[in-house]
Amino acid sequence: MTQIYDRVALIGLGLIASSMFWSMKRGGLAGHVTGYARSAETRETARRIGLCDTVTDSVQDAVKDADLVVLAVPVGVMGQIAAEIAPHLKPGATVTDVGSVKAQVISDVAPHIPDGVHFVPAHPLAGTEHSGPESGFATLFDNRWCLVVPPEGSDPEAVETLSRFWHGLGSNVDRMDAEHHDLVLAVTSHCPHLIAYTMVGVADDLRRVTDSEVIKFSAAGFRDFTRIAASDPTMWRDVFLTNKDATLEILGRFTEELFALQRAIRQGDGVLLHDYFTRTRAIRRGIIEAGQDTAAPNFGRSG
Repeated sequence: MTQIYDRVALIGLGLIASSMFWSMKRGGLAGHVTGYARSAETRETARRIGLCDTVTDSVQDAVKDADLVVLAVPVGVMGQIAAEIAPHLKPGATVTDVGSVKAQVISDVAPHIPDGVHFVPAHPLAGTEHSGPESGFATLFDNRWCLVVPPEGSDPEAVETLSRFWHGLGSNVDRMDAEHHDLVLAVTSHCPHLIAYTMVGVADDLRRVTDSEVIKFSAAGFRDFTRIAASDPTMWRDVFLTNKDATLEILGRFTEELFALQRAIRQGDGVLLHDYFTRTRAIRRGIIEAGQDTAAPNFGRSG
């Protein structure tokens, strides 16, 4: 793999940024990587584990002379960070992000990007329930999708270079417009997370089922919900507040489907239930055939 950017700056040093660093090192994609996090503790941890070639104590120092600046912070603060770094960006540099919401991020960040600097948003569809600088690993993006979401009028060369960079990190790359991205992600990620949070919350509220029973007798379905519901609360709060319209649309549809299933159960309509579950099972098969999960039983769990 050949070097794509001479200098890369990672703003925010959690799971995605740390995985990007280890993957860049694996592939030789960047000459020098600087990193910055608001928390002094996070910066100290990054230095201790060798995360980034240089960890700076100011965001301005991190982006100085960078050819690629990656905003890997919660989507709710991306506009604020963009305003802070704007005067310090190198002409010709590319600013990108890894946020799970795109329309709002473009609206918040784009006004701060100076003339001569390219803004090319992106979203790697990869992650775990863990967060923080020590959670990253080089293979996180392998055979996962990264959606590149260039705003209208984006520089084609900057978009192509960022796409090659994500290929180098191991990702499959596709392009999408921001509104469609946000609707797709509301279906595939945002609403499932909200449902998981809700189900775990229901278990917590249902005092007839004790905490010890919930923990001791968790079947695979509930265990998967708790894994999803363990995700970073700040990140997910911001996702729902910034992807409000698409999330509410999908939740409305979900509620209608749920009422239909409730009615089928109440009326003993086994045919409807069987047909519904047969249709949803086919979607699972499609995910496995696309290489986005494995059919191995108990995947991802040691017990």
